[in-house]
Amino acid sequence: MTSSAPPAVEKRPARSPFAGPDERGRQLWRAGGEAVLAAAVVLLTYLGESEIEARLAGRVPALAAIGIALVLVRRRFPVVGVVGLAALMAVAPAAALLTAVAAYTAARQWETTQRRVGLLLGAAGVAMVTGAASAPALDVGNWVFGLALGAVLAVTTVVVPGLVGTAAGQQDRLLGALRERAAAAEEARLLADSEARVRERTRIAAEMHDLVGHRLSVVSLYSDGLEMVLRKEAPGLRDEAAVVGRAAREAMRELREVLGVLGPVGQTTGGEALTDATGTRADIEALVEESRGAGIPLELDWDGPDLDARPARVRRAVHRVVREALTNVHRYAAGAHVTVSVRHAGERVEVQVRNGVPPVPPVAVTGLGTGRGLIGLRERVALLGGCLEAGRTPGGGFTVTAGIPAEPGPGAESPEAAPYEEVPGAAVEESGRGLSAFHRRLGGAVVGLVGLVGVSVMMLFGVALVDRSRYDLAYQSPEKPRLGMEREQVERAVGPDNVVVRAAAAGREPPRPRSATHCLYPYAGGQGEDGKLDIVRYCFRADTLIAIDRFTVPTVTEPPHGRRTHD
Repeated sequence: MTSSAPPAVEKRPARSPFAGPDERGRQLWRAGGEAVLAAAVVLLTYLGESEIEARLAGRVPALAAIGIALVLVRRRFPVVGVVGLAALMAVAPAAALLTAVAAYTAARQWETTQRRVGLLLGAAGVAMVTGAASAPALDVGNWVFGLALGAVLAVTTVVVPGLVGTAAGQQDRLLGALRERAAAAEEARLLADSEARVRERTRIAAEMHDLVGHRLSVVSLYSDGLEMVLRKEAPGLRDEAAVVGRAAREAMRELREVLGVLGPVGQTTGGEALTDATGTRADIEALVEESRGAGIPLELDWDGPDLDARPARVRRAVHRVVREALTNVHRYAAGAHVTVSVRHAGERVEVQVRNGVPPVPPVAVTGLGTGRGLIGLRERVALLGGCLEAGRTPGGGFTVTAGIPAEPGPGAESPEAAPYEEVPGAAVEESGRGLSAFHRRLGGAVVGLVGLVGVSVMMLFGVALVDRSRYDLAYQSPEKPRLGMEREQVERAVGPDNVVVRAAAAGREPPRPRSATHCLYPYAGGQGEDGKLDIVRYCFRADTLIAIDRFTVPTVTEPPHGRRTHD
């Protein structure tokens, strides 16, 4: 009987509006902290812009909540955040720094160049168009002034932070790729080391099989012969001889099973056949003569008795150390002077192979190769309870030094033979990584704060420049004032009435024309050479200009340059 129930679908938690693409969790604590910081940034920007021109700061109490909400969801909805804040800052420039934060985050988060460029250019265009459309409606200036203000804000808070975010994102992705490459290289190194150890243990297993198996085969052969002899001479002892033979064969079988743990004894191990002379003085002299025949200037220094009385595994290790070191000399230091030293004193055998700098560098500079041969040597020596060191000399040569016990115990194995000795240090490495992550976050916060301050300085400087050119962009026209012009045309040419200038002219101005109904006192630009204030008065009958009078008055209060009042 089959069931018609639909397959169970794994329910995934809904993604938080405050989380980025690779983040999990609701991120409420971070969102709360960012909301507080965003409110502080809006307030400081409002105060700074108010010092330049109060009406430029915008209606912050009504729009600050929208800007804070948009900057909080910038990671989840980057397009909405950047474009919405770009349009908002054109109406309320106090939200400009929030736009810079959103543009930086979106540019750093996105990997596609076309999307980044499209978003930044689109947001800049929205800021300029919105500024041109909103400036006349908010009585800040005409559309030209709004367009210039939007362009300044777009460059300083959208384009510049977007470029910085693009560079930071590329750096993050590059560092991530380098970390992955380093991890892959480390894994490959560990695999190579493990392979070298396994290969060396396989050689050791084969050598033990050859050595011990040979002895057991001799015992089995003699026991069979003894059994045949006893069958005629002493039949009562034949069974004991048979027991010895069966024990030898059983020991051979068990030896094969045990050596299978170290490695398959049936495969080719790459070494020459083990003999009773391997590792003795005669064997080492043969290796030396072979290298001399290949053109290597080589000296042998043997101190102490021969090694023929030492265990075969010790002699085999001495042979392998000398042979591997001389092989490396042939590969990487051909022609260099070599000294082979063997010290057999007491219960220890010291082997050292030292070469100088080759007279001619090798054709292909390969460094020290893969190092697997030395890893295998170190494994072999460590299994005997010894140690091996290899490295460059101060003069540029290379030295391989091994210390081997002359009579290693049956279970001799030093801690250096552990395949992954670096495991105990993993906790230290993890703590170091955690500390580095904390330092990176702290450094990122400091750099972000400094960058935000730099963006704010550029933005305020640009807004101040645009505000200084207010009359050129917003009010002045190519036509100069002349008699007969309407009041609206005159105001566009010279600016609105200034109450400070009007107050300075009161009681000191020449008589007005009798037919004048009212006069206009615009700000004329400052003091004259004699320290008096230059004033130009425009008098109208109804709304028609009938008189233009220029005069000076003593300076009582200097009209402020940073703030002007428009009626």
